[in-house]
Amino acid sequence: MRIHCQLCFLASLVLVIHAGPILQHANKDEATAEHYLKSFYNLTDETTAVRREASQLTETMKEMQKFFGLRVTGKLDKETMEMMKKPRCGVPDVAAYSTFEGKPKWQTNKLTYRIMNYTPDMSKAEVDESMEKALQVWAKVTPLKFTRIYSGTADIVISFGTSYHGDAFPFDGPQGTLAHAFAPSHGIGGDAHFDDDEFFTVRSTKGFVLFLVAAHEFGHSLGLSHSNVRGALMFPTYSFTDPDRFSLSSDDIRGIQSLYGSNGDRTPTQPDPEVPITPNTCDPNLILDAVTTLRGETLFFKDSFFWRRSLNRSVTQLPIKSFWPNAPDNIDAAYENPVQDKLFFFKGRQVWAFNGINVEPGYPKTLSSFGLPLSVRKVSAAVHDKSSGKTLLFVDKVYYSYDERAKKMDRGYPHRVKGGFPEMTGEVTAAHISSGYIYLYSGTNVFEFGLYSKRYLRVLKNNFFLPC
Repeated sequence: MRIHCQLCFLASLVLVIHAGPILQHANKDEATAEHYLKSFYNLTDETTAVRREASQLTETMKEMQKFFGLRVTGKLDKETMEMMKKPRCGVPDVAAYSTFEGKPKWQTNKLTYRIMNYTPDMSKAEVDESMEKALQVWAKVTPLKFTRIYSGTADIVISFGTSYHGDAFPFDGPQGTLAHAFAPSHGIGGDAHFDDDEFFTVRSTKGFVLFLVAAHEFGHSLGLSHSNVRGALMFPTYSFTDPDRFSLSSDDIRGIQSLYGSNGDRTPTQPDPEVPITPNTCDPNLILDAVTTLRGETLFFKDSFFWRRSLNRSVTQLPIKSFWPNAPDNIDAAYENPVQDKLFFFKGRQVWAFNGINVEPGYPKTLSSFGLPLSVRKVSAAVHDKSSGKTLLFVDKVYYSYDERAKKMDRGYPHRVKGGFPEMTGEVTAAHISSGYIYLYSGTNVFEFGLYSKRYLRVLKNNFFLPC
């Protein structure tokens, strides 16, 4: 679903800055949240000195949580606050009024661009390459052709500036607005401006990758508004992705092709070798890498992607790094410890711990930090039982029991999987617990057991929990 942009489709990537106290007794987070909802979700100022009705604030908060796919509680919980503090596009996600009628787009497929000046953070060659690569993101999936010119008026004029820089939307210094762009039209339409008070980079996480920022802004330059699909390039918030592994999401492709059509020069049966193949839940040979719960939802991992199954059973597919920029792809196992509010990823001999989207200090650690023998090269599956406080770690055809409270392995382990879970003869490749049952994945099958009885109940297909 796409949300229409306002202010002539001005697209600014903004890091929300803490506002001063709006209400006399409001704390810092409450003030930030109120400022955020005013800026992006049409929460209005009070016309009197009377405090805003709590229901209005709650409903606006729910609207924001629904847009971002968070738990819809109407409360300022940790996950909501984390989202509000992420770098994002400055255009409101909810319109206070209608925008242009129809879909603004260029009336030609042959567009020109001109780079007016440069940032000192990168060489001219690096800036040139970043801009060309960002435009080619859209050219690969549409009939659009981009030609650089060095004089005269271009369709897309690219410039770096600070503070008041020639339009009605001044930049605000370091760690604020990153860039903004305008939808197709005459004059300033299509132009993209970048805040030179920010630090731009080619691929480092210390700064903002110019290619990623530019590709998002050029989406607006071509007429796209925001997407509420996390992981899409046109999602409002900025997140780091390795530029060498970047690929447009299907949502971005559908959006831009709704305006300009597909690229007839490319053969659909010959996928771009640089674009990772998106796994298909209907593939009968699909073998999931890992499965885990997270704050009431269930996550299914395959290669560099994961499916997120919400409480209402809706499912979305996202790149792993769109949610956890510092996480590895192709993970071996994953589990959630809800008491600690941590999510653990295993790959090879290492384990990562995340609180929300942030990696915990000191991670990644080695498998031996869990008390596993040095001979263990990888964990093939993991699952945590919050009622017992135990985490089962599967290694080949045996499993260990880790006591999360005591922070050590239980005595007497490892046990043979077949002994603890009758009917399991193969390696456990993924595991999760749901509604009093434990599900062990082995290849393309899922074996269902009673959580405490360990009694075998039935065998299911690998996509039993996923739509097909």
